[in-house]
Amino acid sequence: MVDFGDLKGSWAMVAGASEGLGAAFSDRLAARGMNLLLIARRETLLHEAAERLTSAHDVEVRCLAQDLAAPNLAEVFSEATADLDIGMLVYNAAFVPTGPFFDTSNDDLRQLMQVNALGLVETVKTIVPCMVERGRGGLILVSSMAGLQGFPGLAGYSATKAFIINLGEALWYELRSQGVDAMAFIAGAMPTPGYTKVFKDLAPGAMSAEYAAEAGLRALGKGPRFIPGFMNNLVAATTMRLLPRKRLIPLLARTMRNLNS
Repeated sequence: MVDFGDLKGSWAMVAGASEGLGAAFSDRLAARGMNLLLIARRETLLHEAAERLTSAHDVEVRCLAQDLAAPNLAEVFSEATADLDIGMLVYNAAFVPTGPFFDTSNDDLRQLMQVNALGLVETVKTIVPCMVERGRGGLILVSSMAGLQGFPGLAGYSATKAFIINLGEALWYELRSQGVDAMAFIAGAMPTPGYTKVFKDLAPGAMSAEYAAEAGLRALGKGPRFIPGFMNNLVAATTMRLLPRKRLIPLLARTMRNLNS
């Protein structure tokens, strides 16, 4: 388990921090005494989040309005963190196009890959080496239950979330001997603004973003992946172990239709 006492006073960088799960991670990190660098596209929401955090916790908060699909992302983040002791990185940002894969525009698929995969890789490659140099730090890569298998109607999204799970698990092993704890955080349904834009109804096992973020921080350092919530773990174990893929995937397609009906 990560010693947040050792990280108190250092900086946590949260990508996708303006609302939902990213905002919840920011609040829980600030409660542990970490200063915050908040990253998201919408500057107004970022500053509103910063005001809430500074009034609730005695920490410093900086905001950086940044498109995570930008081609100069590594350069921007290198400059923004040059004077900061980054002790924690949470990559929560995601783009979620819905509908049949072949009905999704190439522009949306390009945005999907840039934000969910390439932006994540560039961010990790830019920020984590400084943690390794200091011999301490934490890395949480936020994935989704949709990444545990192919998900009709969310084909591209589920593919990028599978990439995040595998990367997080591999980095857990590669970094742990260097003092950095990494984890793939596999989120389930939460009534966040991003979720409610995609689905009309909540899936079974839905929980608050605050609960999930707190549970995730407590789990960091205990293993390569973490799924918050008893129901989500039960669903993951049951579907992955008991249902053949040829039955599971049509079931997910029906679930997708039901959540949007």
